[in-house]
Amino acid sequence: MSSATNPGQRLVSLDAFRGATIAAMLLVNNPGSWSDAYPPLLHAPWHGWTFTDLIFPGFLWIVGVAMTLSFARRMETGADRGELFRHVLVRSALIFGIGLFLAAFPFGLLPAHHFSLAHLRLPGVLQRIALCYLAAAAIFLRTGWRGQLAWIAGLLAGYWALLQLVPVPGYGAGVLEPTGNLAWWIDSHLLAGHTWSGAPAPGFDPEGLLSTVPAIATTLLGALAGHALRGPASAAAKSGRLLAGGAGLLLLGGLLDRGLPINKNLWTSSYAIFMAGWATVIFAAFYWLLDVRGWRRWATPFVIYGMNALAMFVLAGLSGRLLGLIQWTGMDGKSITLKAWLYGTLFAPLASPVNASLLYALAFVAAHFAVAWAMWRKKWFVKL
Repeated sequence: MSSATNPGQRLVSLDAFRGATIAAMLLVNNPGSWSDAYPPLLHAPWHGWTFTDLIFPGFLWIVGVAMTLSFARRMETGADRGELFRHVLVRSALIFGIGLFLAAFPFGLLPAHHFSLAHLRLPGVLQRIALCYLAAAAIFLRTGWRGQLAWIAGLLAGYWALLQLVPVPGYGAGVLEPTGNLAWWIDSHLLAGHTWSGAPAPGFDPEGLLSTVPAIATTLLGALAGHALRGPASAAAKSGRLLAGGAGLLLLGGLLDRGLPINKNLWTSSYAIFMAGWATVIFAAFYWLLDVRGWRRWATPFVIYGMNALAMFVLAGLSGRLLGLIQWTGMDGKSITLKAWLYGTLFAPLASPVNASLLYALAFVAAHFAVAWAMWRKKWFVKL
């Protein structure tokens, strides 16, 4: 049994939780058919939440935990705050740049892909992670846990007030529909032509500018969990405290949902709190099982995924894009993509449409795990 009380010890549970989050992302992002998917494997259309809506805030929460543990170790070995922040700046820029690369890939080099800088999507998952990491790190390096808690409260309360009180031209204040909310208005004006084409409303982006504010709070909530992990309590006590803290956040987020609906697209304050609660509860279970009890074998696939999380994120983005863009003309004279051919040939005959679609997604996860496993065996770990 592992005591898991050494602050400098690598947490297997954090690697496993990160890997489980990556695997879940690959699963929900790559169904065989978007029209044939189980509802929990799709985002909530607007208000409300599904399993899929846990994934992105989970990433940010993990960033906060890892940041706390990493910075503390480095400061203990003599690194100063200025040196750490310079590293954060470089790392954030690289992550943001990789996000832009994925948005632009394959740069119009395939006939089915139309590339234009004038319409390149600027926000994105990695871009938001980069901005949240940068802001949360700046706050972390200048404050203690009480200051970080104050920042969380201020960011979430301030964002709530902006959504409810600032009037949107032509719509008024407090609109929380896809068109007419303040986040939509800011994105449609400041990011005109550079937002996601699949967003709930033209001009809106679920990773847009204003909604990044509460996402920073999500990252800082992970940082608070990191402080708890570094505390003097026993490992078993830490897991209990994390579980209780996560349950408290779930209760608070559920209560706030009555006044400001849980909404992933807007990243409402209730959503930020509620999903941080889920992340804390799930991680508490991972921590107790893996680092307290030492029951680790079952989580090895997740650990393998988690130790090359960025590489798997990028690889899945590239391969998923290529599968949908590589195409040819079939015997019937119609164009068919590589993904459609694989799905129709290998998976559609095996089960009902919704289960065949799930089988395709599971195969996608398994194929990328094979790459992660090969990298793990060779000790190839991609880090920034």
